[in-house]
Amino acid sequence: MLSFKLKKLYQPIALGLIASSLMLSSPLVRAADMLTGAGGTAIYPVLSKWAEAYKAATGNEVNYQSIGSGGGIKQIKNKTVDFADSDKPLTPEELKEANLAQFPAVIIAITPVVNLPGVKPGEMVLDGSVLSNIYLGKITKWNDPAITALNPGVKLPDMVISTVHRSDGSGTTFNFTNYLSKVSPEWKDKVGSDTSVAWPSGLGGKGNEGVAGFVKQIPGSIGYVEYAYTMETKLTYTRMKNADNKVVMPDMGSFQAAVGNADFSKVSDFYLILTNQPGAKSWPITAATYFLMRKDYPVAQNAKVIKFSKWFLENGQAAAEKLAYVPLPKRTVSLIEAYWKKDLGI
Repeated sequence: MLSFKLKKLYQPIALGLIASSLMLSSPLVRAADMLTGAGGTAIYPVLSKWAEAYKAATGNEVNYQSIGSGGGIKQIKNKTVDFADSDKPLTPEELKEANLAQFPAVIIAITPVVNLPGVKPGEMVLDGSVLSNIYLGKITKWNDPAITALNPGVKLPDMVISTVHRSDGSGTTFNFTNYLSKVSPEWKDKVGSDTSVAWPSGLGGKGNEGVAGFVKQIPGSIGYVEYAYTMETKLTYTRMKNADNKVVMPDMGSFQAAVGNADFSKVSDFYLILTNQPGAKSWPITAATYFLMRKDYPVAQNAKVIKFSKWFLENGQAAAEKLAYVPLPKRTVSLIEAYWKKDLGI
């Protein structure tokens, strides 16, 4: 069971231990760095673990506001934080215009979650067509023939479906709607894909925490959250049919299978969308989450962010895997280190 605790959205989160008066007088703490960051909620569970361990190892603190990818992008553009995190990568053109650099930190997975009496975690199967039609409002009951056809032997209740989505600018939403746009031409035409979209209907929650909270409270509801939140809140996750029409479970194996197709060496600024990857074992809604940094910050300021990033890329793999995030392969880490030197001079 995961040990982190979900925080209230928009509340600044100091990640680290409170120093005692004895520690405050020590040379280590007097020389410690303080980093400020803001952005996606999907990375928060593992970022909090990294920051706690980093504080213990180095004395340096990371203060991260879990406010959503859209908020993080806005803050780094406004120069109010040292770094931001976004589950939606910015295009090379967007990065150039804002004088930003970006690199992946870890791979996340997004999971549909439901609140249905009598249905156990992993028992229900959904596919892209049914999921898009639920959020389009075309499928309105859980015992709809399209859902029952995917779930022979599962007793589905005669309940109205209540959809839950993100109310804030969200990289999780970007990847979820990007997936729906790939599997449903109607979704692509009517709604599209972005950090915020005009949802046809449903209830909006702030952050992964808000969506998880609403689904847990509302019988008959469905939402989408980063997998770590599924585990922490003990929500009922679904299996999915993937691009190869195979039913897969959300787990480390299916997440890694999807990431196996990722080749960051062939793209600029690590701009890569990982939804709906081919492969019999691939989970269909995976994504990289990215750190954003300013190229025009002083080298010494950016060096503190790189120091933390290098630390978690080298030392944070076990913590990431425990929370079912997929660590970046060594070849990608080498690309990131070369990118830091070329684009940030560090």
